[in-house]
Amino acid sequence: MEKIELLVVDDHAIVREGICALLETSPETVVLGEAANGYEALELLEKLQPDVVLMDIVMPIMDGFEATRRICKEYPAVKVLILTQYDDREHVFEIIEAGAAGFINKSVVSTELVNGIRAVYHGNSFLSPQVAKYLVNDFRAENSQKNRDPFSTLTGREREIFKLLAEGYTTREIAEYLVLSPKTVEGHKTRLMSKLDLRNRVDLVKYAMRKGIIIL
Repeated sequence: MEKIELLVVDDHAIVREGICALLETSPETVVLGEAANGYEALELLEKLQPDVVLMDIVMPIMDGFEATRRICKEYPAVKVLILTQYDDREHVFEIIEAGAAGFINKSVVSTELVNGIRAVYHGNSFLSPQVAKYLVNDFRAENSQKNRDPFSTLTGREREIFKLLAEGYTTREIAEYLVLSPKTVEGHKTRLMSKLDLRNRVDLVKYAMRKGIIIL
């Protein structure tokens, strides 16, 4: 069986030793070398030409973010699989943006680690459950925002002023009617126009007619 060749990058020697010992138990993988930071990893890449780099994130001299960006740019055939204890949302999205093919927490069992290595080696992505949850939640939030009616984002006061504007009242008249200053009314008007992506009063009236708020 052809083995997947690996480079293990972590600033803690004892962690590297543990990872290497773990991978030695798998008939699918072989560790070609170890590096203590991103700079050392880049120096070894040209010489070793591994299939997959197991990369930590927080390291001295050159961290995992910069190293991953460099590897993905200079060695596009090499896959980067992040193996770290930092799986908070900010780290996840930044490292994926840098080009990592997968993201696994160090607490995983050996079978999941080998599964991740196998997946990225074959050109697929691999995410630990917590990381996948971040992506799913972000997708749902983004989709919900896209499908959300902009009018529903208006405050009660903004809706009130919107209706009066659509009915043809001036800023001063609205201010007097609602017992507000003209400046306050203008502020509400600016915000509601921005939320609804309207450029002028004509757009506002057309929008109000489409919503059935006014009938001419």
